[in-house]
Amino acid sequence: MTAMTSRDRFMAALTGKAVDRLPVVSVCQHATYEQMEALNVFWPDAFYDARAMAKLAGGGYSILGFDSVRLPFCQTHEAEALGAVIKDGGKKDLPSIKIHPYKVGDAVDFPDDFLNRGRIPQLLEGIRLLKAELGDQVIVMGGIIGPFSIAGQVLEITAMLRVAYRKPDNLAPYVEAGEKAGALLGQAMIEAGADVIVIEDMMASLDMISPDIYRKLAQPYEKRLVEKFSVPVIIHVCGKLDRIISDVAQTGCAAISVEPVVNAPAAIEQFKAQGITTPLIGAIDPVNTLYQGDTERVVQETLENIEKGFAMISPGCAVPPATKTVNLTAIVEAVKAVER
Repeated sequence: MTAMTSRDRFMAALTGKAVDRLPVVSVCQHATYEQMEALNVFWPDAFYDARAMAKLAGGGYSILGFDSVRLPFCQTHEAEALGAVIKDGGKKDLPSIKIHPYKVGDAVDFPDDFLNRGRIPQLLEGIRLLKAELGDQVIVMGGIIGPFSIAGQVLEITAMLRVAYRKPDNLAPYVEAGEKAGALLGQAMIEAGADVIVIEDMMASLDMISPDIYRKLAQPYEKRLVEKFSVPVIIHVCGKLDRIISDVAQTGCAAISVEPVVNAPAAIEQFKAQGITTPLIGAIDPVNTLYQGDTERVVQETLENIEKGFAMISPGCAVPPATKTVNLTAIVEAVKAVER
């Protein structure tokens, strides 16, 4: 088969068409210290400056050879714009939430200038720069946080989970605010040039909530976001999704990104029985294989994931920044070696 561009390969795989090889992507953040050294751009500058953001994110293509690149690196932009106080991660760590702005029962005061608050203007400019630099070669993904997870960030997740199991309706205003934040930011990313939106709803994991809570407080809001956007949407939820994998597909998302704990072959068979065509993306173990393993282990796991039926190969979650470049490029080399 004739070699395809990264853009064409990605979009073909997303829609179930033939590809010259499986795309290799990172649905979640993919910046590493070695890429920072190679590009001479570092955290924390790349959390705040659009040019630094775009340059570092571009390493996913220029250094790793992935078929997509993405921004942002952290998961705190929406919460910060909604009033959370952020703890700077410095040179090595991601920003985190230091002070949560709300307690359950507080009225939500959604800011009229949401898109002008915090680091969002620099993030949007970073996407514009990334699109201008690489958009004709590679897919540009914009990452937003899922509504349930934003609610967990502005409220504090432990307190939120207690209410979720007892009086879930009390959380609706905060999840609705999360949906509004995601809709505004996602649409702004599309206008800035994002080809695909990724919804990371990490706190909607079944490691934290029940399937019933997911169906009540996460899935309907994810679905409404998918319906709002004019570009393909990938949903990533951490953990073992087997009991809700069909519910995730029924959001209408273009693909589902999963971690290694998900039984992908069983999910694919379940989808076939239900007439669902949503592809799965994954699922190289980001810690045990990419960070702690060697290239031989990476190649072995990549080949296993191809056999499992993934439509694209990706780290199963965010890439640890201390991951070695050779382990990430080994994914690409392993995929290229497989005849189609």
